[in-house]
Amino acid sequence: MDVHVVLGDRRDLSGQIYRQLRDAILEGRLRAGAALPATRELAAGLGVARNTVSAAYDRLAAEGFLTTRIGSGTFVAPGFAGRPAQPVPGALRPLPVWDSLTAPIDLAERPRYDFRPGHPDVRMFPWATWRRLLTAELRAGAVGTGMYGDPAGHPGLREAIARHVAVARSVRADPLDVLVTAGAQQAVGLIARVLLPPGSIAAVEDPGYPPVRHALTAAGMTVARVPVDGEGLVVDALPDDARLVFLTPSHQFPLGMPMSAGRRVALLAWAERHDAVLIEDDYDSEFRFSGRPLEALHSLDPSGRVVYVGSFSKSMLPILRLGFLVAPPSLRRALRTAKYVTDWHVPLPEQAALAAFLTEGSFIRHVRRMRREYAVRRGLLLAGLPPELTPVPTAAGLHLSARLPPGTDDTAVAARAAALGAAVFPLSMFGSAAGPGLTLGFGAISAADLRPGLEALARAVSG
Repeated sequence: MDVHVVLGDRRDLSGQIYRQLRDAILEGRLRAGAALPATRELAAGLGVARNTVSAAYDRLAAEGFLTTRIGSGTFVAPGFAGRPAQPVPGALRPLPVWDSLTAPIDLAERPRYDFRPGHPDVRMFPWATWRRLLTAELRAGAVGTGMYGDPAGHPGLREAIARHVAVARSVRADPLDVLVTAGAQQAVGLIARVLLPPGSIAAVEDPGYPPVRHALTAAGMTVARVPVDGEGLVVDALPDDARLVFLTPSHQFPLGMPMSAGRRVALLAWAERHDAVLIEDDYDSEFRFSGRPLEALHSLDPSGRVVYVGSFSKSMLPILRLGFLVAPPSLRRALRTAKYVTDWHVPLPEQAALAAFLTEGSFIRHVRRMRREYAVRRGLLLAGLPPELTPVPTAAGLHLSARLPPGTDDTAVAARAAALGAAVFPLSMFGSAAGPGLTLGFGAISAADLRPGLEALARAVSG
């Protein structure tokens, strides 16, 4: 590997090289087994004689730091783990807003019984199909120049998304209105930055999705929590000075009820009167298990105040970090520029592979298969809920919420469940107005694990 060595002057050149390599080994920057550059190569890079580097290497080898294998090279000797580097005093301090935001939850470890909401079953993903499509996009002929692309996204993917949402959700979308994002959360941040100055009032549902609250707060917005009831967001409770409303009208997160038709009409009228933007997150819309599909709020919007947001995290894979927004033409240029200054664009090979996945029908086949599987799991979950849990009626999504008796500490229940191997989120973590309860996902847990998982959950609920 390349090794960073700096020669301060022309005195004791071999000693300088020796000391810097020795320190790199002791501090763990050069780890056991690491290959050092050939003496000729390092000497040429430093502008010194080869014998100067050889002398440093010989000294390190004599002291046991290096080992040489004839025909292979020079390596750091085994047994050097490196001492921890001394921490540097932190002179820099973040803005206060970053101390007020909750740190992200570690989702890497898979629990024995995974009831966490919003997690799809990645084991059933068509990996072979995805690998075929992605491999095709990584060939030299497909990559083309290999240069940066349009910040708005791969043209083929934007066209495929526009076609998909038009057929599946009756969303009127020209491909030029589609912007590909790194998930739905980035879409919300871009919209806020484009439309509102810092300090503006942004309204969110209570209970609601915490990462969106954090994204809006980090963007400089003042976030107002607005209650929900059986018909969805309470429009009459919106602050008059709110200029942005984020909501989940088709499947309220986390409770699950849809927003009533009357509330939708009232909300659109409110947005018109107050010159506000409505961000509609249509998450989990692919997974409906009963009742008629609900029209997207976007399709009812007569004046272009609704920005439609979606992602492929739950219908495909969270690790893809691929989402999108559909905005009115008046925002095209600004959103494209905002995406450019944020991260330019999502990786293009993945975008092109997703375009093919949608176009060739693999996406809808996968969704239909998963819808059948999730319906089975949902039925088993409802049938096996402990009697202390009262489910909130819902017809869609990969989770359901269930209420606990008043006064129950749902955080303590979730902690007891975790100790028994069942990971579940307390309902109160999504907003104090939710009341005690649990939010139970059935996407990541297999049907075979549901029964023992529910038994562990029942023990946690009973205390």
